[in-house]
Amino acid sequence: METLPVYKGVSGFFRWKLFFGLSRTPHALLDMATPGLAAILWLGEFPPIRIIVLGIITVFAGYTAVYALNDVIDLRTDREKLRRGGFQDSENYLDAAIVRHPIAQGLLSLRSGLLWVAAWAFLSLVGAYLLNPICILIFIAGAFLEIIYCIMWRISPFRTIVSGAVKTCGAVAAVFAVDPSPSFSLLAILFIWLFLWEIGGQNIPNDWAEIEEDTSVQAKTVLVQFGPHWASAIIFACLVLTIGMNLVLFVAARYDFSMPYLTASFVIGLYLLLVPGYRLVRTRQRIDALVLFNRASYYPLALLVLVTIDKLN
Repeated sequence: METLPVYKGVSGFFRWKLFFGLSRTPHALLDMATPGLAAILWLGEFPPIRIIVLGIITVFAGYTAVYALNDVIDLRTDREKLRRGGFQDSENYLDAAIVRHPIAQGLLSLRSGLLWVAAWAFLSLVGAYLLNPICILIFIAGAFLEIIYCIMWRISPFRTIVSGAVKTCGAVAAVFAVDPSPSFSLLAILFIWLFLWEIGGQNIPNDWAEIEEDTSVQAKTVLVQFGPHWASAIIFACLVLTIGMNLVLFVAARYDFSMPYLTASFVIGLYLLLVPGYRLVRTRQRIDALVLFNRASYYPLALLVLVTIDKLN
């Protein structure tokens, strides 16, 4: 198998940046808001300080490991895309805030990437055990689904469904961390809400980031298989349903939201999801897909800030 040279002689600081680029840490930090939001909505208040501190460490370790695992599993695919001239247009793309696919580019070795994944996965498993042993099963399930998602790149566009399930794992684990016996119906609402957000705001818009490379090898993504018209239509439908499920969850959860905060949550969804989603439906252009991807990435964080402000008042 062809190998690319590992970049030598870099400073320690730059090498750490490569590792965090492998884990797409800027994006992962935004995703960390999702479990925190789920826990507060579920309890109707802030969790105990022990749960908050342990949860932050566990969630950071889990997202760091799983995002890096994606690059490790996708190594052969990413190298093929690189040989076809990929990863050149990364302007205004959140996942390229540090460096895209450093192992595929030869900036990190596969061995160091595997050790990075293993170390953070171990820390996440320890934290999950201390929170609730069921969280270990959820983490393992999420990692397994991530592997399946990567394998399905050339098999089926329905891999996007797998991605939706992966993105809900952190929030579901957070619920079990604060409630050992959660309501199944409310958990289902939470799952569907985040599932739709991932598909409409993250996964399918992200297909535009590598559309040329995916098209050239006939990858089984929603964008390549169904075209920009249907891909953008599916995106917008998912985003509309996301806003609807958000309101359903806020009403059904233990959290007592007043009308001004419900209105604010709708405005957040309108700005971060529906407005860029509608623009993508009209233009079907890469730049607008990435604008949607970037804005949608802030959706859980914006809602977390909203509920935090409400709780502090």
